[in-house]
Amino acid sequence: MSAAMSFLNTSRLRQTLSEAGVENPDEKIAEAEAELSKIIKRLIKESQPVIDEQYNAAEPFLKVYPEYDSKNLPRWIIDNLEEARILGNAGQTVIFPDGRRYQLNNTLNHLTGKAWTHFINSVINTAYSTNGKDSYAHKIRKIHPTPKPPQLMRDIIEFFTKENEIVFDYFMGVGGSLLGAGLCNRRASGIELNPEYIKAYQMAAAEIKCPEFSCRAGDCLEILSDQSEMADLIGDEKISLVLIDPPYGNMMSREKTGADIEKYGNTATPFTDSDRDLGNVDLHVFFEKLKRSVELVLPYVKRRGHIVIFIKDLQPSKKETNLLHAQIIDKLNEIDCLHYKGLKIWADQTTKLFPYGYPFAFVANQIHQYILVFRKEKP
Repeated sequence: MSAAMSFLNTSRLRQTLSEAGVENPDEKIAEAEAELSKIIKRLIKESQPVIDEQYNAAEPFLKVYPEYDSKNLPRWIIDNLEEARILGNAGQTVIFPDGRRYQLNNTLNHLTGKAWTHFINSVINTAYSTNGKDSYAHKIRKIHPTPKPPQLMRDIIEFFTKENEIVFDYFMGVGGSLLGAGLCNRRASGIELNPEYIKAYQMAAAEIKCPEFSCRAGDCLEILSDQSEMADLIGDEKISLVLIDPPYGNMMSREKTGADIEKYGNTATPFTDSDRDLGNVDLHVFFEKLKRSVELVLPYVKRRGHIVIFIKDLQPSKKETNLLHAQIIDKLNEIDCLHYKGLKIWADQTTKLFPYGYPFAFVANQIHQYILVFRKEKP
């Protein structure tokens, strides 16, 4: 019998299955033993170090580059430099015993090729906890109607920046982007109209022992227009990534109807009561102000730096498609030096589902948001 036998009490299993009325219990036990044996073998195999054959043929990193400036390397390579080797005649591929690889000529981030491939999947499915340590202080951040998970922001930041580069969020809310930057050794700063949200960010940073970055309370358009204010926020360095989640053109400030009443109550839940809040303006004004904000921040962004924007479509209404993500892409593509590069879809599997439209019409439960990616190019 297989090695899995020692892990199964077959007599007890046979009795339990027989009492439950399961036919051919011995056959079912044999199937279970076979599956368990496969799992055990896989776990043992995965736990053993796998030496990549190409690694053995590669040259030690410090032999090839005895005086390489380590500040240009990712932390995960610096911490394991004795194991690192250089593969290939070009001298650009770092390889490790477990097969991890990194390109020294990677100008975008510090990811391995495997991690890079994983990120460019166009769909992100998550089910982040909102309780305990893994919630990243959600109990504090939930004063905001739509707080972004710091873990999600961290993963985005890790793709579009290198360690110690600058991330900027001028719709920072309760600081999901800033917390995400702190989780992966990047620097950040932000702007938020509501001072209470900034206080919540600061409390959350303290709660999870994350670096607290500089913020400004005020109208982002005014601050982005003020060179002195911007110099205080980001210094004289260029921003590598602008990561924003703008309020969606009066979506949250509308009175709730239907199944949304159960979720939010029957009153509006605006981000703020200010007339300067993009969440309280009509859509055509929202698009223009969002475009203006991008135009104002672009001079502070490095060439080939990125602007990444979260947006959620509204439900269609009669002949209005309300495809906000497409409208934003078209609007921002009007900016000469900004190129649209593609999108990712974030599906939040923790979103509660409601029977919208039942029993008369199709109305989608929108559990997803679009993550739009733009890059600054030469004018």
